[in-house]
Order: sequence, then structure tokens, then C-alpha cells
Amino acid sequence: MKRVRRASGIRPSVFGWRDVLSESLAGMLQRPGRSALTALGTVLGVGTFVAILGLTATTSSQIDTRFNALSATEVTVEDVANEQNEFAGLAFPADADARIERLNGVEHAGVYWPVRLAPDEPVRSSTIAGNDAAQDSIGVVAASPEVFAAAGTRLAEGSLYGAYASEQSAPVAVIGAGVADRLGITTLETNPAIFIGNQPFTVTGIVAHTDRKADLLLSVVVPRTTAERIWGPPESGGAKMLITTRLGAAPQIAHEAATALRPDHPEYFKVLPPPDPKTLRGQVSDDLNRLFLLLAAICLVIGAVGIANTTLVAVLERTGEIGLRRALGARGRHITVQFLAESGALGTLGGLVGTSLGVVTVVVVALIRDWTPVIHPVTAAAAPAIGWATGIVAGLYPAWRAARIQPAEALRR
Repeated sequence: MKRVRRASGIRPSVFGWRDVLSESLAGMLQRPGRSALTALGTVLGVGTFVAILGLTATTSSQIDTRFNALSATEVTVEDVANEQNEFAGLAFPADADARIERLNGVEHAGVYWPVRLAPDEPVRSSTIAGNDAAQDSIGVVAASPEVFAAAGTRLAEGSLYGAYASEQSAPVAVIGAGVADRLGITTLETNPAIFIGNQPFTVTGIVAHTDRKADLLLSVVVPRTTAERIWGPPESGGAKMLITTRLGAAPQIAHEAATALRPDHPEYFKVLPPPDPKTLRGQVSDDLNRLFLLLAAICLVIGAVGIANTTLVAVLERTGEIGLRRALGARGRHITVQFLAESGALGTLGGLVGTSLGVVTVVVVALIRDWTPVIHPVTAAAAPAIGWATGIVAGLYPAWRAARIQPAEALRR
């Protein structure tokens, strides 16, 4: 259509914002069921977006708490004496636990090392003595009694060996729940024994859970003195000490531990302080955010495709209406604005509903897990705008198709 000049006395058609809103609302309410289904894609996309970011922030907060409670209070000391002097032997003194526990801020400290067994020394149970070959992969750990306290050990049954058993080099053992299952030990009421090679050990306890050193669940733990009596001292660099501290004391303990253990040779030890909490938290949060933002973006794309598909179908169904509007003077840009307004309104509505559902999801999950829900205000505020933008982008092609419909051709259908 040729644009009519103002000098002819005929004013050009005007499509004001009030008309845009009223026509868009009428178009959505004309088929409410389809409009609701169209907005559902944005509801799911934005709801997933808010829920994922909220759950990520909440989970990161819990990771921070757990990090502070565990990693930030843990110090490890390694025996590197043989790197300094090949004849040094075991660097940890017999009273290493007591020396470290006298430091202010230390809660528990214990020495441990993996026992190197000969090929003909499998771990077996007297109840399945004919199945030795299947148990040769069970590890044996020599540990002072305080290692259990430092690792946060909780028992399923029985008791841990103490200082007396360690002083007497008693043939006792504490086994992990995984080892108990493999050896067929279901109860300690019968005073079961296990054999490491030909050496019998009385099982005093079964470990059900540890806060640190999860490998204890898959190992046989014997007193340090017993291991030294039977198998000798550990191999070079094999011995370590696990130290747990009060919150905030770990850096200072890491600085003092080597001197407290061996004032004459502090260089015999390599102390591993806890990692920087800010760096670790930042890395964890960044990894989670990147992963879940990608998932949220995929959900939004799915919602945009749903809106675009439904809007395009609406354009085809309303070809006659579009032709009539064009014949009455509506311009192509008026039709474009109308359909963009409809898709934008559906996107905004879906964004609002999706934001509400996402927030509710985060709160419910946090309450179930006894967490503190964390949702950034920017996330909740931006989500409806994201829904609107999704609707606009999804409606671009259908609106362009609608604007290209010629009045004469549309009215002939």
C-alpha cells in the first residue's frame, strides 16, 4: 500500500500503546487455553532458572558450612625424614600424639600409615577361611588410638581400641563396614577374629561412618605399636599424622607442628595446612553456577521454541483477521507490534508465575533438608524480565510473517 500523504486530508492510521495493550489482551483472552499452554513453556524455563540458581546458592552455602567445619580444621603432617637423611627411620616419636595435643587449639591428633603386606598375607576371616584369595585387596592401616577421634569415627557396633591396647601391642583390630561385609562378619557378639596372614586379631569394633578418611571404611585398622612389632616400621614417607583443630587455629598449628614433634629436626616433616577457604569456595561456586546456568538456558530455549511455535500457528489461524486489519489501514509494523506485544505479555506472565514457583521450590527443598534458603534478589527481580525477553525473541519470526501477509491474499482465504 502506498503511504497517503497528509496533504490529501486523510490522516495515516495510528496504533497507539493503548490499542496495542487492548488488542494483545483480546488476542490472548480469545483462546485462553492456548495462551496458558503457550506461557507454560516460559513458566517452566523461568521457574527452572530461578530454582536452579536458588538451589545453587543454597547448596554453596551448605558447602561453605561443611568446609569450615571439616577442611578448615584439618592439618596433615607427612614424614619426609628419609629425604633428609636415609638413616633417619620413622620420624614420628612414640609420644607424637601427646606432643601435638598439648598445642593450644588442637582437638585430636593421631599417627597412621598403610601396612605393606607380603603376597602370602591376605586378610581373611575364620568364618570363610576357604576364600582367602578374594580378600587380598583389603588394606591394613596402622593407627594410634587418637586417629579415630581425629577422623570423626562413628561405630556400628563394638568399641575402639584405646591407649592400653596400644601400650600392650595387643592383637586387636577395628574394621570398616565394607570389610565386615566382605568377611561375612555380621555381629561382634561371637567375638569374631580375623587373620592377617597367620596373625589372629580380635575384632573390637565395626566403623559405620567417618567425617574424614573415608578409606577407614574399607580397611582393617590395628594399633600402631602392634604393626611395628609384627611388620616393622613403615616404609619411607608412608607415615602421616592427622590433626584436627578448633576453627581458626589450623594455620597456627600448621606453623608449630613440626617443631613440637621434633625440635631437633623439624625439617623431617612436611606440614600440609588447609587450603584457602575463599579460593575453594569461589571455585566450587563458579563450577556449580556454570553448570546450572547452562541447564537453565536450555530450559529457556525450550520455552522460547514453544512460544514461537504456538505464535506461528496463531498467525496462520488469524490470517483473515490480519488481512482485514491491513485492508482497514493497519500497517505492517502495526501487525508486528501487536504480535510482539502478545508474545511479550505471555512471556512476562510466564516469567512471573515461573519466578514464584522457583522461589517456592527453593524454600521447600531447603525446609526438607533443614537448610537456610538463599536466593539472590537480583535473580528474583530479573526473572520476569528474562521471561519477557524470551517471549519477544520467540515472537520475532511469527510477527515478521504476520507483517508480510498481503490484505488481498488474506481476504481470499
